[in-house]
Amino acid sequence: MSDEDIDVDGILDRAGFDPAENVLTRRQAEVLALRERGLAQAEIAERLGTSRANVSSVESSARDNVAKARETVAFAETLRAPVRITVEPGTDLYDVPARVFAECDEVGVKVNHTAPELMKRVSDEAGDAVVGRNVERRLFVGVTSDGAVRVRQRPEE
Repeated sequence: MSDEDIDVDGILDRAGFDPAENVLTRRQAEVLALRERGLAQAEIAERLGTSRANVSSVESSARDNVAKARETVAFAETLRAPVRITVEPGTDLYDVPARVFAECDEVGVKVNHTAPELMKRVSDEAGDAVVGRNVERRLFVGVTSDGAVRVRQRPEE
C-alpha cells in the first residue's frame, strides 16, 4: 500500500476523532495517524504540502499534548482514589507494597496485585524515577475503590 492509499480521514473517523473534544488539533491527529502507519516525516510533509521541519514540530507538539492528557487523567484518578500514598526519594521499592496494603486495609480497599506484581507495576510506571530498588524521585501511588493502582512521578521542580 502506498502512502497515497492511506485514508487519513477514514482512520480518524474510525478512531472517533472529534477536534472539539480532543486535545489534538486535526493536523496533529493526521500527522500521528500517518506516523503510526510508518510514513517518514518527509513523506508526510510532501503529502500535506508543508516542510519536514513543520511536520516534526507538529508531531512533537502532538506527543506533548498526549503526554499532558495522560498526566491529567492520572491526576484526576489520583484525586478520586481513596488511597493516596507519597513515596519519597530514597525509599526501597521493596517497602512500597507493605505501605500500600496497610493504607488499603485501613479504608477497606482490596488491591488487585500481589506484592511482587505491585513492585513491578510501580517500577514500570515510575520509569526512570526508580533505579534498581531505589526510588530516585517522589512518586504518588493511588489506589481506586476497585483496587486499581496508578503511579505518577512528581513533576520536576
